Amino acid sequence: MRLELREVSRRFPGVTALDRLSLRVEAGRIGCLLGPSGSGKSTALRCIAGFERPDAGEVFAGGERLSGGGDWIPPERRRIGMVFQDFALFPHLDVAANVAFGLRDLARAARRRRVAELLELVGLAAEARRYPHELSGGQQQRVALARALAPRPRLVLLDEPFSNLDADVRTGLAQSVRAALVAEGATALLVTHDQREAFAIADEIGVLRAGRLEQWDVPWKLYHSPSTRFVADFVGEGTFIPGTVLGPGRVSTELGVIEGQLTREAPPGTLVDLLLRPDDVIHDDASPLAAEVVERSFRGAEFQYRLRLPSGAVALSFAPSHHDHAVGERIGIRLDARHLVGFPREGGA
Repeated sequence: MRLELREVSRRFPGVTALDRLSLRVEAGRIGCLLGPSGSGKSTALRCIAGFERPDAGEVFAGGERLSGGGDWIPPERRRIGMVFQDFALFPHLDVAANVAFGLRDLARAARRRRVAELLELVGLAAEARRYPHELSGGQQQRVALARALAPRPRLVLLDEPFSNLDADVRTGLAQSVRAALVAEGATALLVTHDQREAFAIADEIGVLRAGRLEQWDVPWKLYHSPSTRFVADFVGEGTFIPGTVLGPGRVSTELGVIEGQLTREAPPGTLVDLLLRPDDVIHDDASPLAAEVVERSFRGAEFQYRLRLPSGAVALSFAPSHHDHAVGERIGIRLDARHLVGFPREGGA
């Protein structure tokens, strides 16, 4: 079932929460709206679910218009499953009964089969007779997902589903949730402020800023080819260094001339801020280029170094953990920037 939003706007007193939002999630795909607090993510979800009525625009699910153009289908008739950040499980019901809650129209045997199928899918078959307070947060979230999937909704919406969980649980659980959604063939839309969750679960991601969609793309392109400076700053880690465009695919920087295909070409002489990701800056003791370590973060298999370049500009770099360098030490670096992302500076020419 395909989800589509066309020019959806929602206004509240003194603020426009959504500003002509358009997006499409194809049947069986998992989309994500990613953005900071207040960007309009949850408002978009509520407009899709029917908890908010858009001021303009249209919402379609499977070709049926849910709102807009004089149509309005109430939430209970939209056949949409919701997974909330607070789990919203019934504390007086065991796991199996929670999952079965939306299956009251099925015969008892069919209901039992569907519950058993879903608990097996989310890895909780052995917990069927336990109660929510006896489960971990991650287990409770998997119960919430199974309950949302139980009536075979045409669309599943996930509202910051991992925000109440410990950071070390989130990525693994996101991958489990993705596997369950894919196994069910569900179309889903997640909203989150955490890019790691977005990357772990979504096929396509839209970055929201102040109610406007900055870019809707696959995760790889969001990281390597951000269309706006906001997306470049918000998605992934990176820093900007000044450069001057010499010609097609050539930019002069203090680190030398960098060659590659610019995501947006500019005439020679244009002053740009060039995006460098940590994986673009390679630690190389044999390189004549050197930078000073001003900060380091140990990540187990690797260090992330914050490096000060001769001009004072800062770059980030990943290095294997056996390359252990102290703050204040100068280390050799070289660039391997294959995706040149540059944004013209104000008045730069």
